[in-house]
Amino acid sequence: MSNIPKIEATKFPMIIRSKAPLRLGLAGGGTDIANYYNQYGGFVLNATVDMYAYCTIEPNDSGKIEFIAADLNKSEEYAAAEKLPVSPALPLHSGIYNRIVSDFVKKPMSFKMTTYSDAPAGSGLGSSSTMVVAIIKAFEEWLNLPLGEYDIAALAYKIEREDIGLAGGKQDQYAATFGGFNFMEFYENERVIVNPLRLKRWIRNELEASLVLYYTGVSRESANIINEQIKHTQKGDSKNIESMHEMKKQAVFMKEALLKGDFKGFSDCLLNGWLAKKNAASSISNSFLEELYQYAMDNGADSAKISGAGGGGFMMIYCNPCKRISLIRALKEKKDTGTISGMVLTPSFTETGTQAWTIYNN
Repeated sequence: MSNIPKIEATKFPMIIRSKAPLRLGLAGGGTDIANYYNQYGGFVLNATVDMYAYCTIEPNDSGKIEFIAADLNKSEEYAAAEKLPVSPALPLHSGIYNRIVSDFVKKPMSFKMTTYSDAPAGSGLGSSSTMVVAIIKAFEEWLNLPLGEYDIAALAYKIEREDIGLAGGKQDQYAATFGGFNFMEFYENERVIVNPLRLKRWIRNELEASLVLYYTGVSRESANIINEQIKHTQKGDSKNIESMHEMKKQAVFMKEALLKGDFKGFSDCLLNGWLAKKNAASSISNSFLEELYQYAMDNGADSAKISGAGGGGFMMIYCNPCKRISLIRALKEKKDTGTISGMVLTPSFTETGTQAWTIYNN
């Protein structure tokens, strides 16, 4: 970034908005963690859905910086400065600001920022990383920063993993930036290749008609699960490493199945990937999730997995489209008994990654 010229903030009265799509981790999640892909290479298949993280920036001359996370009911206010303390309440917001100033603007800025997400934190849909991408995109729009898609995703990863020190993988930042169905390859020396899949429309339609998202009502700290996986890999735990190898293999198989419209193959990969993932760390599944999984199977599901690191969040369930309504009804009835607290969603896939636009005040 050192060779990028200094960018001056525009002072015209305006409002900048951005959004970035959340993603479903279809296969290979976990192999995008650095200590694994640096040794073996990682493969991940994911797809973005019509659920988003949003950011609005309102520049002003108040001499203050105001962060509002509307969905979290949290806010922070600072005097405008070149570097802000990384707040425990909103570490992403202040961490992104610090990097934008240090790499590009080189001077304090004054503005109000409001963010919110369609999914709760800990959902397993990559909500935190998606929010980072949305905020960076808003700054890119406001300041006319020379950032391409790979640049935005790489910067988001550096801020989250290096600057703030949050444990996690690398797929979420690239999914939110690029959008659509992507087969991603991760290698040492921070080399990433994003391969967009050109799925036929009927395949996308069939997959949308076959999927149900069920929020378990359990928010989990993905960093704790990922740290356990990292420890196993560092120790050379053969069970963990073989599980990761299997998950990577299932990502390749699932890519081929989707491109061919082989939905039985897709379902098998979903199941095999989940079975392999559970062997990567003990905290990925639990009796609550196993009970929910079996309940889904008993009520028309063909396969299912937890999206994201595991431990809770959204369960992605695959079924025959003709059985989807009865499955949804059963999940809602299960919820109504009080034994499972959650919600049922039937999202659509989106082809577009992060976007930003400017509204000029008259």
